[in-house]
Amino acid sequence: MRHRVLGRSGLSVSEVIYGNWLTHGETVDRAAATACVAAALDAGITTFDTADVYAMGEAEAVLGAALRGTRRESVEIATKVCLPTGDGPNDRGLSRKHVFESCHASLRRLGTDYVDLYQAHRFDPRTPLEETLVAFDDLVRQGKVRYVGVSEWTAAQIEQALTVAGELGLTRRIVANQPQYNMLWRVIEPDVLPLCRAEGIGQIVFQPLAQGVLTGKYRPGAAPPAGSRAAAAGRAPRFIGRVLGDAVLDRVQRLRPLADEAGLTMAQLAIAWTLATDGVSGAIIGATRAAQVTENATAAGVRLSPDLLAAIDQTLGDLVDRDPAKTADMFAVKPEWSAA
Repeated sequence: MRHRVLGRSGLSVSEVIYGNWLTHGETVDRAAATACVAAALDAGITTFDTADVYAMGEAEAVLGAALRGTRRESVEIATKVCLPTGDGPNDRGLSRKHVFESCHASLRRLGTDYVDLYQAHRFDPRTPLEETLVAFDDLVRQGKVRYVGVSEWTAAQIEQALTVAGELGLTRRIVANQPQYNMLWRVIEPDVLPLCRAEGIGQIVFQPLAQGVLTGKYRPGAAPPAGSRAAAAGRAPRFIGRVLGDAVLDRVQRLRPLADEAGLTMAQLAIAWTLATDGVSGAIIGATRAAQVTENATAAGVRLSPDLLAAIDQTLGDLVDRDPAKTADMFAVKPEWSAA
Protein backbone atom coordinates (compact mmCIF):
# COMPACT_ATOMS: atom_id res chain seq x y z
CA MET A 1 0.00 0.00 0.00
CA ARG A 2 1.20 3.49 -0.86
CA HIS A 3 0.32 6.57 1.16
CA ARG A 4 -0.11 10.20 0.14
CA VAL A 5 -0.21 13.43 2.09
CA LEU A 6 -3.72 14.85 2.37
CA GLY A 7 -3.61 18.23 0.68
CA ARG A 8 -1.25 20.68 2.31
CA SER A 9 -1.58 19.02 5.72
CA GLY A 10 0.87 16.69 7.41
CA LEU A 11 -1.62 13.81 7.50
CA SER A 12 -0.87 10.77 5.34
CA VAL A 13 -3.73 8.60 4.05
CA SER A 14 -3.63 5.31 2.19
CA GLU A 15 -4.08 5.61 -1.57
CA VAL A 16 -6.93 3.13 -1.33
CA ILE A 17 -9.40 3.97 1.45
CA TYR A 18 -12.02 1.60 2.82
CA GLY A 19 -15.55 3.07 3.07
CA ASN A 20 -18.83 1.56 4.24
CA TRP A 21 -21.60 3.53 2.51
CA LEU A 22 -24.52 1.23 1.51
CA THR A 23 -22.78 -1.83 2.97
CA HIS A 24 -22.22 -2.02 6.75
CA GLY A 25 -25.57 -2.10 8.50
CA GLU A 26 -27.49 -2.35 5.22
CA THR A 27 -26.49 -5.02 2.70
CA VAL A 28 -23.61 -6.67 4.59
CA ASP A 29 -23.93 -8.51 7.89
CA ARG A 30 -21.51 -7.94 10.75
CA ALA A 31 -19.42 -11.05 10.08
CA ALA A 32 -18.84 -10.09 6.44
CA ALA A 33 -18.18 -6.47 7.38
CA THR A 34 -15.59 -7.52 9.96
CA ALA A 35 -13.93 -9.76 7.36
CA CYS A 36 -13.77 -6.85 4.90
CA VAL A 37 -12.16 -4.56 7.47
CA ALA A 38 -9.65 -7.29 8.35
CA ALA A 39 -8.83 -7.71 4.65
CA ALA A 40 -8.34 -3.95 4.37
CA LEU A 41 -5.90 -3.94 7.28
CA ASP A 42 -4.06 -6.95 5.83
CA ALA A 43 -3.72 -5.10 2.52
CA GLY A 44 -2.14 -2.11 4.27
CA ILE A 45 -5.17 0.16 4.11
CA THR A 46 -4.99 2.52 7.07
CA THR A 47 -7.74 5.04 6.22
CA PHE A 48 -11.41 4.26 6.88
CA ASP A 49 -14.33 6.44 5.83
CA THR A 50 -17.88 6.45 7.19
CA ALA A 51 -20.65 8.90 8.16
CA ASP A 52 -23.25 9.42 10.85
CA VAL A 53 -26.05 8.98 8.30
CA TYR A 54 -24.86 5.66 6.88
CA ALA A 55 -27.44 3.10 8.03
CA MET A 56 -28.51 5.72 10.59
CA GLY A 57 -25.35 5.28 12.67
CA GLU A 58 -25.06 1.52 12.37
CA ALA A 59 -22.24 1.78 9.82
CA GLU A 60 -20.12 3.72 12.32
CA ALA A 61 -20.89 1.18 15.05
CA VAL A 62 -19.97 -1.75 12.81
CA LEU A 63 -16.72 -0.09 11.74
CA GLY A 64 -15.82 0.77 15.32
CA ALA A 65 -16.40 -2.82 16.43
CA ALA A 66 -14.39 -4.19 13.49
CA LEU A 67 -11.44 -1.95 14.34
CA ARG A 68 -11.52 -2.81 18.03
CA GLY A 69 -8.16 -4.20 19.04
CA THR A 70 -6.34 -2.30 16.27
CA ARG A 71 -3.84 0.24 17.60
CA ARG A 72 -5.75 3.51 17.30
CA GLU A 73 -2.71 5.49 16.18
CA SER A 74 -2.15 3.10 13.24
CA VAL A 75 -5.35 4.06 11.42
CA GLU A 76 -7.06 7.22 10.20
CA ILE A 77 -10.81 7.39 10.75
CA ALA A 78 -12.96 9.85 8.82
CA THR A 79 -16.64 10.55 9.37
CA LYS A 80 -19.17 13.21 8.40
CA VAL A 81 -22.04 15.40 9.57
CA CYS A 82 -24.92 17.26 7.88
CA LEU A 83 -27.48 14.87 6.36
CA PRO A 84 -30.59 13.99 8.41
CA THR A 85 -30.07 11.54 11.26
CA GLY A 86 -33.54 11.94 12.78
CA ASP A 87 -36.92 13.59 12.43
CA GLY A 88 -36.24 16.64 14.60
CA PRO A 89 -35.56 20.08 13.12
CA ASN A 90 -32.04 20.07 14.59
CA ASP A 91 -31.20 16.49 13.55
CA ARG A 92 -29.59 17.74 10.36
CA GLY A 93 -27.50 20.51 8.91
CA LEU A 94 -24.35 22.24 10.13
CA SER A 95 -25.59 24.23 13.10
CA ARG A 96 -23.33 24.31 16.13
CA LYS A 97 -25.91 22.24 18.01
CA HIS A 98 -26.07 19.46 15.43
CA VAL A 99 -22.32 19.45 14.71
CA PHE A 100 -21.46 18.97 18.39
CA GLU A 101 -24.19 16.43 19.09
CA SER A 102 -23.42 14.44 15.94
CA CYS A 103 -19.69 14.42 16.62
CA HIS A 104 -20.18 13.12 20.16
CA ALA A 105 -22.57 10.43 18.90
CA SER A 106 -20.10 9.39 16.20
CA LEU A 107 -17.30 9.10 18.73
CA ARG A 108 -19.45 6.85 20.92
CA ARG A 109 -20.41 4.59 18.03
CA LEU A 110 -16.86 4.39 16.70
CA GLY A 111 -15.47 3.67 20.16
CA THR A 112 -12.81 6.36 19.98
CA ASP A 113 -12.17 9.70 21.62
CA TYR A 114 -11.21 11.47 18.38
CA VAL A 115 -11.61 11.24 14.60
CA ASP A 116 -8.77 12.07 12.28
CA LEU A 117 -10.95 13.80 9.69
CA TYR A 118 -14.37 15.37 10.26
CA GLN A 119 -16.22 16.44 7.12
CA ALA A 120 -19.24 18.57 6.34
CA HIS A 121 -21.23 16.03 4.30
CA ARG A 122 -22.99 18.70 2.26
CA PHE A 123 -23.21 22.49 2.24
CA ASP A 124 -25.89 23.88 4.55
CA PRO A 125 -27.33 27.13 3.15
CA ARG A 126 -29.48 27.64 6.27
CA THR A 127 -26.57 27.95 8.69
CA PRO A 128 -24.07 30.84 8.61
CA LEU A 129 -20.64 29.57 7.56
CA GLU A 130 -19.12 31.34 10.55
CA GLU A 131 -21.17 29.20 12.92
CA THR A 132 -20.19 25.95 11.24
CA LEU A 133 -16.50 26.76 10.89
CA VAL A 134 -16.18 27.92 14.49
CA ALA A 135 -17.92 24.74 15.68
CA PHE A 136 -15.46 22.62 13.69
CA ASP A 137 -12.56 24.69 15.02
CA ASP A 138 -13.73 24.24 18.60
CA LEU A 139 -13.84 20.47 18.12
CA VAL A 140 -10.23 20.64 16.94
CA ARG A 141 -9.26 22.70 19.98
CA GLN A 142 -10.98 20.15 22.23
CA GLY A 143 -8.97 17.31 20.68
CA LYS A 144 -12.02 15.50 19.32
CA VAL A 145 -11.12 16.22 15.68
CA ARG A 146 -7.67 16.36 14.09
CA TYR A 147 -8.47 17.74 10.61
CA VAL A 148 -11.56 19.13 8.89
CA GLY A 149 -12.95 18.74 5.40
CA VAL A 150 -16.04 18.95 3.23
CA SER A 151 -17.87 16.63 0.84
CA GLU A 152 -19.64 17.50 -2.41
CA TRP A 153 -19.18 21.26 -2.04
CA THR A 154 -18.91 23.47 -5.10
CA ALA A 155 -15.79 25.50 -5.80
CA ALA A 156 -17.62 28.69 -4.82
CA GLN A 157 -18.69 27.19 -1.48
CA ILE A 158 -15.17 25.97 -0.70
CA GLU A 159 -13.69 29.34 -1.63
CA GLN A 160 -16.19 31.15 0.57
CA ALA A 161 -15.36 28.88 3.51
CA LEU A 162 -11.63 29.49 3.08
CA THR A 163 -12.22 33.25 3.04
CA VAL A 164 -14.38 33.18 6.17
CA ALA A 165 -11.93 30.91 8.02
CA GLY A 166 -9.11 33.31 7.19
CA GLU A 167 -11.08 36.31 8.38
CA LEU A 168 -11.88 34.54 11.66
CA GLY A 169 -8.30 33.39 12.18
CA LEU A 170 -9.35 29.80 12.79
CA THR A 171 -6.93 27.13 13.98
CA ARG A 172 -7.69 24.50 11.37
CA ARG A 173 -8.48 25.19 7.70
CA ILE A 174 -10.14 22.78 5.29
CA VAL A 175 -7.63 20.21 4.04
CA ALA A 176 -9.90 17.65 2.35
CA ASN A 177 -12.78 17.44 -0.08
CA GLN A 178 -14.73 14.22 -0.73
CA PRO A 179 -16.39 14.35 -4.17
CA GLN A 180 -17.80 11.69 -6.44
CA TYR A 181 -15.19 11.10 -9.15
CA ASN A 182 -14.53 8.38 -11.70
CA MET A 183 -13.83 7.83 -15.40
CA LEU A 184 -17.42 8.76 -16.27
CA TRP A 185 -18.27 11.44 -13.68
CA ARG A 186 -15.65 14.20 -13.83
CA VAL A 187 -17.65 17.25 -12.81
CA ILE A 188 -14.97 18.42 -10.35
CA GLU A 189 -12.36 18.88 -13.07
CA PRO A 190 -13.31 22.36 -14.38
CA ASP A 191 -13.64 24.27 -11.08
CA VAL A 192 -13.21 22.24 -7.88
CA LEU A 193 -9.91 20.57 -8.71
CA PRO A 194 -8.05 23.74 -9.80
CA LEU A 195 -9.20 25.62 -6.70
CA CYS A 196 -8.28 22.77 -4.36
CA ARG A 197 -4.85 22.30 -5.93
CA ALA A 198 -4.13 26.00 -5.46
CA GLU A 199 -5.40 25.98 -1.86
CA GLY A 200 -3.79 22.71 -0.75
CA ILE A 201 -7.01 20.71 -0.36
CA GLY A 202 -6.68 17.01 -1.12
CA GLN A 203 -9.40 14.94 -2.77
CA ILE A 204 -10.52 11.64 -1.26
CA VAL A 205 -12.88 10.52 -3.98
CA PHE A 206 -15.84 8.17 -3.67
CA GLN A 207 -17.42 5.89 -6.26
CA PRO A 208 -14.20 5.35 -8.25
CA LEU A 209 -15.92 2.22 -9.63
CA ALA A 210 -19.22 4.00 -10.41
CA GLN A 211 -21.12 1.70 -8.03
CA GLY A 212 -19.34 -1.31 -9.53
CA VAL A 213 -20.24 -0.60 -13.15
CA LEU A 214 -16.60 0.07 -14.07
CA THR A 215 -15.66 -3.44 -12.95
CA GLY A 216 -17.32 -4.70 -16.12
CA LYS A 217 -19.54 -7.18 -14.27
CA TYR A 218 -22.71 -5.65 -15.74
CA ARG A 219 -23.29 -6.32 -19.43
CA PRO A 220 -25.67 -4.61 -21.85
CA GLY A 221 -28.96 -6.41 -22.27
CA ALA A 222 -28.25 -8.86 -19.44
CA ALA A 223 -29.80 -9.13 -16.00
CA PRO A 224 -27.59 -8.01 -13.08
CA PRO A 225 -25.46 -10.87 -11.71
CA ALA A 226 -26.81 -12.58 -8.59
CA GLY A 227 -25.30 -11.11 -5.44
CA SER A 228 -24.35 -7.84 -7.16
CA ARG A 229 -25.26 -4.41 -5.87
CA ALA A 230 -27.84 -3.94 -8.63
CA ALA A 231 -29.60 -7.14 -7.53
CA ALA A 232 -29.46 -6.32 -3.82
CA ALA A 233 -32.25 -5.14 -1.57
CA GLY A 234 -32.42 -1.70 0.05
CA ARG A 235 -31.21 1.55 -1.47
CA ALA A 236 -28.30 0.22 -3.53
CA PRO A 237 -30.24 -0.43 -6.78
CA ARG A 238 -31.53 3.16 -6.77
CA PHE A 239 -27.99 4.54 -6.84
CA ILE A 240 -26.50 2.10 -9.32
CA GLY A 241 -29.51 2.47 -11.62
CA ARG A 242 -28.08 5.85 -12.62
CA VAL A 243 -25.32 4.14 -14.60
CA LEU A 244 -26.90 0.93 -15.89
CA GLY A 245 -27.96 2.19 -19.32
CA ASP A 246 -26.83 -0.02 -22.19
CA ALA A 247 -24.89 2.88 -23.71
CA VAL A 248 -22.69 3.05 -20.60
CA LEU A 249 -22.38 -0.71 -20.20
CA ASP A 250 -21.37 -1.17 -23.84
CA ARG A 251 -18.69 1.51 -23.62
CA VAL A 252 -17.34 0.07 -20.36
CA GLN A 253 -16.94 -3.33 -22.00
CA ARG A 254 -14.70 -1.68 -24.58
CA LEU A 255 -12.30 -0.83 -21.76
CA ARG A 256 -11.64 -4.51 -21.09
CA PRO A 257 -8.92 -4.95 -23.75
CA LEU A 258 -7.13 -1.90 -22.33
CA ALA A 259 -7.18 -3.41 -18.84
CA ASP A 260 -6.02 -6.78 -20.17
CA GLU A 261 -3.13 -5.21 -22.05
CA ALA A 262 -2.06 -3.38 -18.88
CA GLY A 263 -2.28 -6.58 -16.84
CA LEU A 264 -5.00 -5.15 -14.62
CA THR A 265 -8.53 -6.09 -13.68
CA MET A 266 -11.20 -3.61 -14.70
CA ALA A 267 -11.58 -2.53 -11.07
CA GLN A 268 -7.86 -1.94 -10.67
CA LEU A 269 -7.81 0.09 -13.88
CA ALA A 270 -10.68 2.32 -12.70
CA ILE A 271 -9.17 2.94 -9.26
CA ALA A 272 -5.69 3.58 -10.67
CA TRP A 273 -7.26 6.05 -13.12
CA THR A 274 -8.61 8.20 -10.26
CA LEU A 275 -5.27 8.04 -8.47
CA ALA A 276 -3.54 9.31 -11.63
CA THR A 277 -5.36 12.65 -11.28
CA ASP A 278 -3.26 15.43 -9.81
CA GLY A 279 -4.74 16.47 -6.47
CA VAL A 280 -6.32 13.12 -5.57
CA SER A 281 -4.98 11.81 -2.28
CA GLY A 282 -7.01 8.62 -2.06
CA ALA A 283 -9.86 6.62 -3.59
CA ILE A 284 -12.61 5.16 -1.40
CA ILE A 285 -13.68 1.60 -2.16
CA GLY A 286 -16.67 -0.25 -0.78
CA ALA A 287 -17.03 -4.01 -0.66
CA THR A 288 -19.37 -6.81 0.29
CA ARG A 289 -16.68 -9.50 0.29
CA ALA A 290 -13.12 -9.59 1.61
CA ALA A 291 -11.82 -10.77 -1.78
CA GLN A 292 -13.03 -7.53 -3.37
CA VAL A 293 -11.03 -5.50 -0.86
CA THR A 294 -7.88 -7.51 -1.52
CA GLU A 295 -8.20 -7.13 -5.30
CA ASN A 296 -9.00 -3.43 -5.27
CA ALA A 297 -6.27 -2.55 -2.78
CA THR A 298 -3.65 -3.68 -5.30
CA ALA A 299 -4.50 -0.65 -7.44
CA ALA A 300 -2.34 1.37 -5.07
CA GLY A 301 0.99 2.16 -6.64
CA VAL A 302 -0.19 1.35 -10.18
CA ARG A 303 0.89 4.01 -12.65
CA LEU A 304 -0.95 4.31 -15.95
CA SER A 305 0.90 5.44 -19.07
CA PRO A 306 -0.14 8.61 -20.91
CA ASP A 307 -1.08 6.45 -23.91
CA LEU A 308 -3.40 4.31 -21.77
CA LEU A 309 -5.04 7.38 -20.23
CA ALA A 310 -5.61 8.80 -23.71
CA ALA A 311 -7.09 5.50 -24.89
CA ILE A 312 -9.55 5.49 -21.98
CA ASP A 313 -10.68 9.02 -22.87
CA GLN A 314 -11.12 8.07 -26.52
CA THR A 315 -13.09 4.92 -25.61
CA LEU A 316 -15.53 6.67 -23.27
CA GLY A 317 -15.86 9.70 -25.53
CA ASP A 318 -18.98 11.82 -25.16
CA LEU A 319 -20.40 9.73 -22.31
CA VAL A 320 -18.04 11.48 -19.88
CA ASP A 321 -19.74 14.23 -17.87
CA ARG A 322 -17.68 17.29 -16.86
CA ASP A 323 -20.52 19.72 -16.09
CA PRO A 324 -19.54 21.56 -12.88
CA ALA A 325 -23.18 22.57 -12.32
CA LYS A 326 -23.85 18.96 -11.33
CA THR A 327 -21.56 19.02 -8.29
CA ALA A 328 -23.45 17.49 -5.35
CA ASP A 329 -26.25 16.29 -7.63
CA MET A 330 -25.32 12.69 -8.35
CA PHE A 331 -28.70 11.91 -9.93
CA ALA A 332 -28.31 14.56 -12.64
CA VAL A 333 -26.82 12.05 -15.07
CA LYS A 334 -27.08 12.12 -18.83
CA PRO A 335 -30.27 10.39 -20.06
CA GLU A 336 -28.33 7.67 -21.85
CA TRP A 337 -26.59 6.68 -18.60
CA SER A 338 -29.67 5.38 -16.82
CA ALA A 339 -31.39 2.06 -17.16
CA ALA A 340 -34.80 2.24 -18.81
